[in-house]
Amino acid sequence: MQKAGLVESPKRAHFNITKRGQSILSEKLTCIDGAVLKRFPEFIEFQTVAKKTENTLIKNIENGISQKESPEEAIEFAYERLKDETGSELLSSIKKCSPDFFEHVVIDLLIAMGYGGSRKDAGEAMGKSGDGGIDGIIKEDKLGLDVIYLQAKRWENTVPVKEIRDFTGALASKKAKKGIFITTSNFPKGAYDFVNQVEYKIILIDGIMLTNLMFEYSLEVTTENSYHVKSIDSDYFIED
Repeated sequence: MQKAGLVESPKRAHFNITKRGQSILSEKLTCIDGAVLKRFPEFIEFQTVAKKTENTLIKNIENGISQKESPEEAIEFAYERLKDETGSELLSSIKKCSPDFFEHVVIDLLIAMGYGGSRKDAGEAMGKSGDGGIDGIIKEDKLGLDVIYLQAKRWENTVPVKEIRDFTGALASKKAKKGIFITTSNFPKGAYDFVNQVEYKIILIDGIMLTNLMFEYSLEVTTENSYHVKSIDSDYFIED
């Protein structure tokens, strides 16, 4: 129900019913099952990630890996599964927040990746919105030797190729050569084909890539446990 947006968890072990959940209760259903939850795109997206993990497990079994996998391989598989689940939760949380918060996330992520100079510079750059399809400008390096133009869209549906064309046109009007288009949804194949054909360097960051970067740079995630895989230091046992 949390994945479907019927309840929310403001903190660990605490749950609140949402307006969507109250709406479902008002229908006086005899039960809330998978058919009910599938009404909501967030739940379908969660199922897609879960199915991807399941397919990976089945593939491993077919290849005979899971039957003979080493402890290290088992840990790696579990890590990737937890990463996918965390990414799905991250994306769901971002979509529920305001556009201003999404802008805040974009700023923090780019700074964590080494762009933008100071946070003050980055914040001012992102604040210049609505300028001919440009949501913001951020320094490529701390010295500001070059700049990158940004477009940040908190969308649910696939981003139309037209949006990418408009962004490219905005870059041309600024005589810019580099841009980043970030969305919480995804891009069609045509969008990637388009950016590969134009003279501008445009990076498309969809929802999955966004959460992967947040995971990699520890943005809005915390480390709950840490496991160190150790092996014998063979050199220690070499006698002179």
